[in-house]
Amino acid sequence: MFTIVFFKTRSENVPVLSWLRSLPKEDRAVIGEDLRVAQEGFPLGMPLCRPLGKGLFEVRSSLPSRTEARLIFFQDGKDLIVVEGFIKKTRATPNAVIALSIKRKNDYLAAKNPE
Repeated sequence: MFTIVFFKTRSENVPVLSWLRSLPKEDRAVIGEDLRVAQEGFPLGMPLCRPLGKGLFEVRSSLPSRTEARLIFFQDGKDLIVVEGFIKKTRATPNAVIALSIKRKNDYLAAKNPE
């Protein structure tokens, strides 16, 4: 089983946890359960997980509030690093979300392996 790690900024903020805490309790429960399934069974395919490219994957959650949520993560050894979370409003994942996720992935790896 993998360990779930939430990305932290240099100032120790955890943006995905802050976003999750802003959601209704019922939505958080669904996202948490979907993340747990990914944690236990990764790599998984559709409909729960989907590769986004550049080593990124998404956990896809259909929420009780009738919206779709996504958590974006990457694998680092036995860890799944969650770098972004958002409510999906368009068919494709927005380019800005992908760019931010790649930046956070690179920041995490650079902090873990300073040269």
